Amino acid sequence: MAEIQSPVPGTFYTQATPDAPVYKVKGDAVAVGDVIGLVEVMKTFIEIKSDVAGTFAGYSVENEAAVTAGQTLAQLDG
Repeated sequence: MAEIQSPVPGTFYTQATPDAPVYKVKGDAVAVGDVIGLVEVMKTFIEIKSDVAGTFAGYSVENEAAVTAGQTLAQLDG
């Protein structure tokens, strides 16, 4: 199982806007470079992209959760 981690501390979002669908749901295919979420740092949004391909297993944190650098945000099944 692969983990996608936050590169920076901030607020994690599972969707681009409150009305948008979540980036990924359990069972979705994930390719290298796919955006799985956003981390907001001082009004700047950083796209969180997958470095590996796999099947999305789920988010490890809730939408709008405060996260730290290195914290696991989501998991992928190989």
